[in-house]
Formats: sequence, structure tokens, C-alpha cells
Amino acid sequence: MSQHVVKLPDLGEGTTSSEIVAWKVKVGDTIAEDDPMVEVSTDKAVVEMPAPVSGRVVSLGGQPGDQIAVGGPLIVIETDASVAAAPAAATSEPAAAPKTPAAASNGNGAAQPANKPSGGRVMASPATRARAKQSGIDLATVAGSGRDGRIQRQDLVAAIEERQAGKAPARAPSSSGSGREVRTGTEEIRILGVRRVSAQRVADSKRNIPHFAYVEEVDMTELERLRKHLNSQLPKGSPSLTYLPFLAMALVRVVEQFPKVNSRYDAERNVLVRHDGIHIGVATQTNDGLKVPVVRHAESLSLKELAAEIRRVSGAARDGTASRNELQNSTITITSLGKLGGIVSTPIINAPEVAIIGINKAIERPVVVNGEVVVRLMMNISSSFDHRFIDGYDAAETVQALKEKLEQPATIFIRD
Repeated sequence: MSQHVVKLPDLGEGTTSSEIVAWKVKVGDTIAEDDPMVEVSTDKAVVEMPAPVSGRVVSLGGQPGDQIAVGGPLIVIETDASVAAAPAAATSEPAAAPKTPAAASNGNGAAQPANKPSGGRVMASPATRARAKQSGIDLATVAGSGRDGRIQRQDLVAAIEERQAGKAPARAPSSSGSGREVRTGTEEIRILGVRRVSAQRVADSKRNIPHFAYVEEVDMTELERLRKHLNSQLPKGSPSLTYLPFLAMALVRVVEQFPKVNSRYDAERNVLVRHDGIHIGVATQTNDGLKVPVVRHAESLSLKELAAEIRRVSGAARDGTASRNELQNSTITITSLGKLGGIVSTPIINAPEVAIIGINKAIERPVVVNGEVVVRLMMNISSSFDHRFIDGYDAAETVQALKEKLEQPATIFIRD
């Protein structure tokens, strides 16, 4: 018998350390080569690492939430003598490449008959595992409908609903004759992985960047008429166009007029890097926290292509299959809370960018047009700018130009 020390590999992007998100094994477990071993988090995504060898787990290099330096011991596995002859490089690099959530997808996406995972392995995305943990569900008891027994989101939802239907919550003792329950429980939620990184970045952005907020109302009546017309022309079953692709295309036209807002600030060199290509970040809420997948070279895409790419990258962010490359290097971000958009918001800049454009919900309300009170579909644009580099006047001009494009939607499709 010999001991095989698996060290944390370099996961790219200049990473010097990674955070342990969740162990798939514990000390004493027997693990087979290529079995899921641990989930670690980079600044952009959660990566699932497989075991490079088979054997018995002797020790773990840390607990969830701990940071492990690149090259530091991650796990020690006791192996048979025949396995111990593995290449020496495996102690500093993984014998198999870490599996990102994308690598564990269903291939052709076709649903498979419900079945149990083979060989005792439980296959599920990091988001599904996290939700199962929060809900107190043992994934080993859930039948997966995905390929090779992979547990899908709907499988977990069904298991949660089944448990809730069969187990009524216990009533706490009442402190009075009113019949109302006394609640004394607490829950500690450790902030890990992408959510921890997101929280840190939001705090750094708000602390280090002097935000200049600017809000303007926009008459969306004509754009809504165009959107409904275009949706009526789509093939049956096609996803409908939302406001986001129109906003993205309008923003492309505005950036061509005001290129400074399409910049990233390099604090180390004290240089503002203005980009010709427009890489739009789409703020997306996920089970792991806020992520910003990127639509690259939006300036080269049609409205239909923009809509499809926004759906693709935001969907990948939500289900945990977005690659690290799809979650970095945006040049300007748009954010929307959809129907929950409220009246006004003050979005936080996605550093090192210098501008973020937010849209609120569109509602019908009476407004005065040409001296008459009429009902129009109105929506507010709530934006923030880095006041170190974007003056208030420039910010106002940018938003006013965007307002004009959205109110006269034909101009969105006209290039000067």
C-alpha cells in the first residue's frame, strides 16, 4: 500500500488558490478512479474534480470554505502498490482534467427513463447538490431521469414535493392561549463558492467606485407594439422576444456614439482600456448567487442572434454549465429584475467595468402627450456609472440617447 497525495492544480486565469465548496467523499471512504471527489470554486465557476486514482481516503486537505493554494495538498488516497506507480506528475497535477458542470451535461439533452445511478455514484450539478443540501434531501435516495442516472432539477423538485406531502411540519409549543406558534430555531448558512466571491466583488465595487446613479423614464409603447408584432411572426413554440435583446441592440448603437462607457479600468496600471468590441454582461440570478455571463461581440449580432445568445448564456449560468470563459471579460453590463423590477433601482457596477444599465418593470400609466392625457406603457432605466471616468453630463447623454432609441425602435436597426 502507498499514499497518493493529490495536489490542487492550476485551474487557469492566474488562479493562486481555490475554495473548497463541497466534498463528495469523507475519510475512510473507498473511491474509484474518475469518481467525483470534491467541488472547488474559482472566481468564476464551481469545478468538480474527479479522483485520479482508486483507493481509500486517508485525509482531506480542508473543510468547505477553506482556501487551498495551487500545489497544496488537497486529499490523500491510500492506493494499492500497482496504482502507486502512477505518473509522478499526478502529485502536482490531476491525472484527469477537472470536470466542469458543462462536461457532465446530458450530451444530446434527451430525457432518459428514471433510474438509479450506477455503481453507487450520485451524479448531479453543483446547483442541484446545493439545493438538495438546503432541503435536507439525500441525493442517493433520488432516482435520476438524466443520462446514466444523472439527477435533474425536476427530479429533486419531485423529491422535495413528495417529502413535503408526506411529512407535516412539527408544531412548536405555544407560549399563550392564542394558538400561535413560538419559533425558536436558527439556521447558520455558510457563504461559500460563487456566492462568496460575488458578495466580495459587490462589496469591493461599492466601496472603491464612486457610483453616479441616473434614472430616466422611457415610453415603451412603440417598442412593445413592435415586440408583439415580431413575436406573432415567430414559428409556433419558439421562445418569445423579451425587452433584453432590444435593449442590448440599442445599447450597441449608443456605445458607438459614447465609446467611453464600453471600458474596463486596469487599477494596477491606472489605465482605462476602451474596447472596440462590445461584450455585454447579462446579470443573472442563480441558485449559487448572482452571475454575469457574457454575450461576446454583440455589435456583430442581429436581434434574433442577440436573443438566442442571451437565452443561452443566462441558461448556462443558471444550470451551472457556463464555462469560466463565458463568465468573464464583459465590457458593459445590463441588469433586469423582470416583472419584479420595481420603479427605480441603483445597480452596482460590475467592476472593472465603468457602467451598468438596469431596466425596471414596464407599466401602463396616464401621461401627457401633446397636451392630452393618454395611457402609455412607461418604464424607467436605472443606471450607474463610475464617476471617476464618466462625468454626470456624459452619463446623462448616454442614457438620453438610449431612451431615444427605445422610444423610436426603428432607429435601433439603423446604422449611421
